[in-house]
Amino acid sequence: MDRHNRAIDPIELRRAFGTFVTGVTVVTTRDEDGEPRGMTANSFTSVSLDPPLLLVCVNKSASSFPAFATTQSFAVNLLHEGQVDVSAIFASKSLNKFDAVNVDSVHTGAPVLTDSLTWFDCTVHSRVDAGDHIVLIGHVRAFGTSPATPLGFCRGRYVSVNDPLPTGWSASQSMVVGYLIEGSDSILLRCDEKGHLSLPTARTRKADNQVVLASGQSVSVEPERTFLYSVFDVADSAPGYLIYRASIAADAARDLPEGLQFFPIDDLPYERIPSREMKAVLRRYARERKGRRFGIYMDSRNGGRVAMIESEGLYGA
Repeated sequence: MDRHNRAIDPIELRRAFGTFVTGVTVVTTRDEDGEPRGMTANSFTSVSLDPPLLLVCVNKSASSFPAFATTQSFAVNLLHEGQVDVSAIFASKSLNKFDAVNVDSVHTGAPVLTDSLTWFDCTVHSRVDAGDHIVLIGHVRAFGTSPATPLGFCRGRYVSVNDPLPTGWSASQSMVVGYLIEGSDSILLRCDEKGHLSLPTARTRKADNQVVLASGQSVSVEPERTFLYSVFDVADSAPGYLIYRASIAADAARDLPEGLQFFPIDDLPYERIPSREMKAVLRRYARERKGRRFGIYMDSRNGGRVAMIESEGLYGA
């Protein structure tokens, strides 16, 4: 047999491919019943900026392959160095993979891992059959990133990445913008698939009469009654938060976007709010509201401070 036609040893070929240092991703989607499905993959790359395209390869032997073969949307979640366990779980055949992570729906409805290095929410641009894999080419519809250290992989094992955030790089594309929207002595909260609660997040900063949510839906609020309430960081692995307070517009509470619900301010279910920082924001708001004297919290290295507003009329009732 001449050297051009000799058989390729698949084991040795896999080892050779494995010398290329990659990141680690969890690719997620929903099956035809709406159930979340996901798998670990490191065959991921960017494709184009205009239009914004990426690709990921899905093994046909994966248990979640049928879902990816027919889905119209998916998310690619790049893992950080603290998520080795997440990588292992999604590489397994566990039936309860999503019990180990918090997920959210951002644009397409595909499950986005809220604690990840970077996520891309995509619609399917095209599929390419490629041997024992299919290549999913995704059109990026939304994305988010953080300054966390990437989880690396090479030669069949996890590796460390040194100096992951060069000087001058932005820690994230932007601050996460949250909205504390009040109506009839209640606060509007977002509920995820696990029943966890959080403030709704928005695509832009201070709104006029419409808060455009990260999901693309919108909530009508009272014009000229939106005010900055809190600025803080969560952790080195996540972007900071800008929290605004607002009042829902008349009649808007009767037609809320899916996943949003009002809860009484004096009886908020704090046990369902996993974020310590969000609990603190809501407890402060409930306390200040009783005295009708609000403040602006500004985070700092020494713990931050609240600048109180002396005149309620300047800040809104």
